[in-house]
Amino acid sequence: MKLEGKVAVITGAAQGIGKAMALRFAGEGAKVVIGDLNEEAAAQAAKEITDAGGEATIVVGDCATREGADALVERATSKFGRLDIVCNNAGVLDGLTPCADTSDELWDK
Repeated sequence: MKLEGKVAVITGAAQGIGKAMALRFAGEGAKVVIGDLNEEAAAQAAKEITDAGGEATIVVGDCATREGADALVERATSKFGRLDIVCNNAGVLDGLTPCADTSDELWDK
């Protein structure tokens, strides 16, 4: 297993590409912190990992805030004792506005 003993934080990991990364990292031996706004979906992703024999925990919150980012790091270090990998995958989906038409406020999020 390529990631045996590593700890990964993945934001936006309750669904889509983030969830796929979380499942793959866990499959390669990483312990995974699933960060997402959707508690139910995050819990389901963590369950899929643990049901397959991996280790996962969730943090519900907005990683775009200092508090949200700090909570992810704190959970990784308090539960698993370290942090090796961060995948900042979370994004904002607003109806697929083209990049050129996206407001500065949404872009900065």
